[in-house]
Amino acid sequence: MCLAGGLLPASLTGASIALPDIGSDLQADLVSVQWVVNAYNLTFAAFMLVMGSLADRLGRRRMFAVGSLLFAVCSLLSIFAGGILFLVLARALSGVGAAAMLTGGSAMLPTVYRGARLGWAFGVLGASFGAGLALGPSLSGLIVGEFGWSGVFVLHLSICILVLLSIPFLQESRDPEPARFDVAGALTFTVGLLLLVLAMVQGPQWGWGSAGVLLLFAGFVLLMVLFVVVEKMQQKPMFDLSLLRQPRFVAVCLIPVVLAFGFVSLLVFLPPYFIGTLGYSVEMSGLVLLILTIPVLVLPIVSGTLSRRVPIHVLLGVSLLLVGGGAAWLTVIGPGVSVLSLAGPLAVIGVGVGISFGLLDGAAISSAPPERAGMAAGMFNTARLTSEAAVIAGMGSLLVSLTQHNLNPEPSALEMANRAAQGQGHARIAAAVDPSRVDELSTQITSAYTDALVLVLWMLAAICVLGAPLIVALLRDRAGTPTAHEDHLAEVTS
Repeated sequence: MCLAGGLLPASLTGASIALPDIGSDLQADLVSVQWVVNAYNLTFAAFMLVMGSLADRLGRRRMFAVGSLLFAVCSLLSIFAGGILFLVLARALSGVGAAAMLTGGSAMLPTVYRGARLGWAFGVLGASFGAGLALGPSLSGLIVGEFGWSGVFVLHLSICILVLLSIPFLQESRDPEPARFDVAGALTFTVGLLLLVLAMVQGPQWGWGSAGVLLLFAGFVLLMVLFVVVEKMQQKPMFDLSLLRQPRFVAVCLIPVVLAFGFVSLLVFLPPYFIGTLGYSVEMSGLVLLILTIPVLVLPIVSGTLSRRVPIHVLLGVSLLLVGGGAAWLTVIGPGVSVLSLAGPLAVIGVGVGISFGLLDGAAISSAPPERAGMAAGMFNTARLTSEAAVIAGMGSLLVSLTQHNLNPEPSALEMANRAAQGQGHARIAAAVDPSRVDELSTQITSAYTDALVLVLWMLAAICVLGAPLIVALLRDRAGTPTAHEDHLAEVTS
């Protein structure tokens, strides 16, 4: 399960570093290329609750096996994709398989582990998830440099084959009294999330105030309201809204939302900046990101040990402040910046994320009653993946919008902003727009895109810093003392 847990997020961050090569090779524009990442993340998040419900009814091992097989087939199809639409569809189906793998596999853990060891198992699974996020860009950068973008999907297929080979050794389990499949809840949640991501991706292209974008946002709000109403009417809902009345659980679910701004979005948007603006090779871009990701591999173990001596709410609050401070420090980024200058802020962000990754999964299940540990884990993962899908789409669109604004009144401002966010070299963009003004336009694009990224970094820093005290307050009781669950939480995470 940990092998699958590392593969699934690596498929997100690994594909992101291949986007410039994919766009160039398949002659695709930014919006189409963005869907290589967005389609996977969207279906991964949207189908989590559905696949969890099916796993309880049809069998957890069976759902894990079906998801693994679907993921493997889609990875094979991605290798030979000759067009962007085919690749996006394959990636969307990969997300469905990923949802089945994660829900089926994580639901098997409570049948093997009990009590504190169940928390330990979820903690190790969370660490493997963090390892996949962390190693995806660096490993994929080396592979793309040597074998091209299709090599990334060869790696995914190879790992998935190892996962498939393990399935005969797993035991089947299912809920003896499964809830009726919640068709209305599944449809409202899935379609609502699709409308949200589509609105964010199309915002810069159609205009944020256009009727199409406003209708998409309105549809999202309406469907989410309907989803809440539908879930409240269910005797055994697939999304137990009563857990949201527990401040500790709300706080734990908010942390990955904040980290999606301060960490996951950087894994997606820094590589195109390194390649297109700073002129790094794909391999160099992946290696520089190791400064950000290595602490995420090492520190989860350290934070588990620290949790025996330091209250959980303090560790998580410090982790968010570190991420926010690192994002603010990263605003030194710009043309001519040295790797040494980038190393400090990237390392600080990585340390903050590494501390939290060692605590979050165990905190999620221990903040809910034991009989609802599986439900809590499913809701936590849904919150994590949903926030990542929305934030990646939103931040990408914001970068394009800000860059376009900075390039106005150039008539091709949107086209240049799209290409810059895709990771194309700025001289190449300028030559395609107006060969007679290559130097002038190249300088303008570099300045516009850098200013946009710096403003986004300040926003990310503010979200992390302002979110930290709110989350710490939710993790403490009304008297301002650590919750009664913290001793158990420390035991679970350590």
